[in-house]
Amino acid sequence: MSVARACLALVAVLAIGSTAALAGTATGVGDPGVTPTSVLLGGTTSLTGSASQFSAMAVGADAYFRYVNAKGGVNGRSITYRYLDDASTAANALQRTRELVEQEHVFAIFNTLGTEPNLSIRPYLSSGKVPQLFAASGDTSFGRDYEQYPTTIGFQPTYTAEGWVLGKYLARSAPGAKVAVLFQNDAYGKDLFNGLRKGLERSKTRVIAAQPYEAGSVDVGAQMTKLKASEADTFVSFAMPKTTVQAFMLAGKLGWKPKRVITSALSSSSSVMQQASQGGTNRVVEGAVSIAFLKDPTDSEWKSEASMKLYGQIMKQYAPDADATDVSHVYGMAVAWTTVEALSKVGKDLTRASLLKVVDNLNAPGNPFLLPGITVKTSGADRYPIDQMLLQRWRKGTWKSFGGLWGYRAP
Repeated sequence: MSVARACLALVAVLAIGSTAALAGTATGVGDPGVTPTSVLLGGTTSLTGSASQFSAMAVGADAYFRYVNAKGGVNGRSITYRYLDDASTAANALQRTRELVEQEHVFAIFNTLGTEPNLSIRPYLSSGKVPQLFAASGDTSFGRDYEQYPTTIGFQPTYTAEGWVLGKYLARSAPGAKVAVLFQNDAYGKDLFNGLRKGLERSKTRVIAAQPYEAGSVDVGAQMTKLKASEADTFVSFAMPKTTVQAFMLAGKLGWKPKRVITSALSSSSSVMQQASQGGTNRVVEGAVSIAFLKDPTDSEWKSEASMKLYGQIMKQYAPDADATDVSHVYGMAVAWTTVEALSKVGKDLTRASLLKVVDNLNAPGNPFLLPGITVKTSGADRYPIDQMLLQRWRKGTWKSFGGLWGYRAP
């Protein structure tokens, strides 16, 4: 049984005990976590564990909320954001989320990190009509399954969309290329791989080798040896950053120099890419292509731009010990900005039901932390807030976006 299914079973076992705790919170009367002067949000993230590098998303969001509070909050309310460590596991995420809802009495669960953790808490939150706001995962189901789980919504482009864009890029730029894929053997990796195959349909570019690895695995040497032996000229990594770093280093040691290196996760941190390049000695990293929807603080294009200046000021004041070059902090501010917009649109009469009504029909252009032209929008059955992105390439120690906006509409 998978971790996610085990957690679903745990939800069923605990359902009777949870009913009393959640009853009364679904009525919209006296919703927990809201006072005339405050609103309490909560979520889990990976302060430890295999995805700990993404905890910066929570740090960035918290910093932005503190900035907003210093300017008077939203409709007279200050925002408090409590995030707990789930150590990158679904079981811990469920336990910590129950603590936030039943003991801390949060108004909504916000920005929980990771596919498996978000899948594990979704049934529990849905049963109590607790908003699962802007899940930090690109899992396609967070938009697709809106009728079954109407209190859940994602934020970033889906992994299927990301894989599709990368597939289309390869099909157009490298016709006839032979592709080898390393992917994490879970919903995250499979969603990306599925999107890649969709993007390659009806093209001469094809996948000739694919190797899965289990989340938390510390060695992908065997997989990389097999992928290199396929004689593929293009390597696609749908892995977590630490695993992709190892894969890049192994490719160098094996003498494998694919024409293109396509990645899906490393774009979140230039420092990780620097590590992967081994100080510039590992040439397999140079020219790597990924997708982008956030402004990168290491990109000189945005250095003097007003929103990145604001980002730097917020980081300096409210997260002075954090690495401001990490794009994950920008992600956190982008999702916090969107949350502030949603709360603002609700007005003074803030309830869980009124917030969900706004989120279901959200039109929030002008997010200062997203790339120009990308908007956050939902309507009716479209529960995918962001479905646009750019391609970007790693050149001389930084990411550079190129080409025009790509858009993907889920079927």
